[in-house]
Amino acid sequence: MTDQTTFALDLHRVAVPDPDANACWSPFSVASALALVREAARGKTRDELDQLIAGFVPEDALDVEDLAVANTLWADDTLPLNPGFSLASSVRQAHFADAKTVRKRVNADVAESTRNLIPELLPPPTSPYAGAIIVNALYLKVGWKTAFSAGKTKPRLFHAPGGDVEVPTMKVTALLGYSRTEGWQTIALPARSGVEALVLLPDESLEQPLHAAAFEVRDSTAIALSLPKVDVREKFELRETLEQLGVGTMFSPDADLGGLSPDPLFVSAVIHEAVLRLDEKGLEGAAATAVVKSRGASPRKPVDPIAVQVDRPFLVAVRHARSKAIYFLAQVARP
Repeated sequence: MTDQTTFALDLHRVAVPDPDANACWSPFSVASALALVREAARGKTRDELDQLIAGFVPEDALDVEDLAVANTLWADDTLPLNPGFSLASSVRQAHFADAKTVRKRVNADVAESTRNLIPELLPPPTSPYAGAIIVNALYLKVGWKTAFSAGKTKPRLFHAPGGDVEVPTMKVTALLGYSRTEGWQTIALPARSGVEALVLLPDESLEQPLHAAAFEVRDSTAIALSLPKVDVREKFELRETLEQLGVGTMFSPDADLGGLSPDPLFVSAVIHEAVLRLDEKGLEGAAATAVVKSRGASPRKPVDPIAVQVDRPFLVAVRHARSKAIYFLAQVARP
């Protein structure tokens, strides 16, 4: 099990407890934002983050032509900053007492970075911000190496929670990575720039255990795949999720974020939003995470393919094929 898969599965189990709900989030964005918090952290605060995300963000996962990633530190104009913090070249200062203006500027910056897929990351503030906000935003758009034919997309039955529905379903027959293990079928759809999408289909339901072995795809196999088009979006406040996973000190008065500023700081919120879309041409995804700190090659035509009908709730993981870093993880209960 890679660190990336461990992190993704751990957070998914806690953040998405309802198997009947659609959900989408970016392990890569959350880990990237937390890695910046880790850099500012000291003592127990850093130790807890090390346990959760150490080694998660491999450098080669950033070396993808169609991936855009932005890290920004928004700081109150009265907050002293340590010059050694890595975001020093991406600092934007603002008058945090004017919370509406700060929110507007942060959201506009995220919207630009995510090609307007996430226009309103920060909700309306209930009080002035105090301290700093670390923001990670990413955008990914790649085409399939073997595209689905739009002419083959038709309404087909999908066994959704609460009853069967007809949904637009794509079809392709190709040589694709495939495995069957521990109650799951996994199909790997190769995309451009070293990206791939894993379709994880349970034999029974999304409630059955999912282990890292399901993410290990074997050699290419002839597959006749029927896959619903995907368009999912979700927004999370991750404080309780992270606390359940053992990262609690950074939210408390005992937080030590002295690497960022000599002033006492603690994390008051971790806000995350993600969007993932799959269609005949390829995939498009965007995600953003805000950590609010308060002071204080063309395949051959296969023969006798394995038929995989994705007609019940499933998962989609979009990842960097070589490093296995997971950019997006979506749960599709109702396409």
